[in-house]
Amino acid sequence: MTPNRRALLVASVLLLAACSTGASPFAATTSTSRPEPTTTGAPTTSTTVETTTTSVAGDGSGVGDPYFPELGNPGFDIEHYLIDLAVDPVANTIEGEVAITATATGDLDAFHLDLLGLTVDRITVDDHPTAFSREGGELIVSAEPPIPSGEGFAVVVTYHGTPEPLTTIGFPLGWIDAGDITYVVSEPDAAHTWFPGNDHPGDKAAFTFRITVPEGLTAAANGSLVQTLPGGAVTTFVWEMPEPMATYLATVVIGDLDRVERPAPGGVLLRDYLPADLEGQLPSPLARVGEMLEFYAGIFGPSPFAEYGHAVVPGVPGALEDQTLCIFGREELEDYQAGPFDPSIEEIVAHELSHQWYGDSVTPATWNDIWLNEGFATFAQWLWVEHDLGRAAYDEEIANTYRLLDSASHPLPGDPGPSGEEMFHYSVYLRGGLTLHALRVAVGDDALFQILRTWADRYAYGNASTADFIALAEEVSGADLDALFDTWLYQEEMPPMP
Repeated sequence: MTPNRRALLVASVLLLAACSTGASPFAATTSTSRPEPTTTGAPTTSTTVETTTTSVAGDGSGVGDPYFPELGNPGFDIEHYLIDLAVDPVANTIEGEVAITATATGDLDAFHLDLLGLTVDRITVDDHPTAFSREGGELIVSAEPPIPSGEGFAVVVTYHGTPEPLTTIGFPLGWIDAGDITYVVSEPDAAHTWFPGNDHPGDKAAFTFRITVPEGLTAAANGSLVQTLPGGAVTTFVWEMPEPMATYLATVVIGDLDRVERPAPGGVLLRDYLPADLEGQLPSPLARVGEMLEFYAGIFGPSPFAEYGHAVVPGVPGALEDQTLCIFGREELEDYQAGPFDPSIEEIVAHELSHQWYGDSVTPATWNDIWLNEGFATFAQWLWVEHDLGRAAYDEEIANTYRLLDSASHPLPGDPGPSGEEMFHYSVYLRGGLTLHALRVAVGDDALFQILRTWADRYAYGNASTADFIALAEEVSGADLDALFDTWLYQEEMPPMP
């Protein structure tokens, strides 16, 4: 998500106001200390909770995420979503059918999916119609006969309606009707407002999208456009996202759009979707993305995905790093004015691109590790400044950031809680980024970049935690780094300038 500090402050103020009136979207939890590593080798690809007896997969309380404890569902692991939507942009309605392929991690006679609002018409399990019920944002599905642990199964949910956005972080999230363009921005918790699934970053899956829209409109989504199927008054666009993706990164963009392709290094296809009135003219802040891609591939490793690009849409107060298709607010690209402590618009573009490695490919195991997304992307934008403008410009960014953080109290980036209401506070971005700068000073450039490359490679397409990163940093550097990370991530007092 964009590091625009003014937008973040506005979102924080709105969210705190909601909390003060008792309308907090977050469940109260207790602040946690640094966790133990979740793995020491292969990536964690799911945080679903195994059940050991035949039962409903959980009681509707989700997987117990520290900030969104009711999201996600135990008892199974989803491997693939096929999201088939017929969209009426004028009425802002969808008719959907979502086919889910999953494997039981415990014996199931029922299981939950996350789905808020919308009307469910029919559900089948392994091609057999089944009973279901609704409890708030939980869709409870019967499994008859029961599904044994370790067995694969298929669920198809047919539904319709108008998706209702959430305002968890102060502005609309989910399926957004912006007039001429419809788009999706779901971070952190709005994916289940437009399709049923396991709406927690710990259960990543491959996606196929079949989006049917009125003739003359275009539908973009994550991954690669593999088919365009005309059908009289409508057109169906088929997109494939083969690498596992967290639900909050799934997106669809619909409108009178132009697709603009351009060359990029490393065999990556750069394709952007622009409003037709731009006449195919790329907004100037996006012009250097090919250079940025080459730079980041050189220090982080090859791009984790075959394609990348942006969908330029109205009304988004920043940007969101949706996997392979970043959603960028048109107003940000055309009218952005950086304040004295704000990043440049080019830095924001670099920030979102770097998320493809850190956040999209390597995804936090739980939401309280959000600094692994935003701190890493902030540090990456500073590396771009150093590459483009020299070390003195990088040092100035670091010094200005330190002064800003040292001037006022702020949430701790390692656990911006206690209930997550400040998970997108600027300290998660800035002090998170300074943590990596402090690591750079402590271990040197060679070790730092080896750590970052190893992190991107070892946990590619999976999930990992802060404790996993600390363990890896110590493994690669050979240094004891507990005190460094504890001081920067978990202690209220600002450490000395590194």
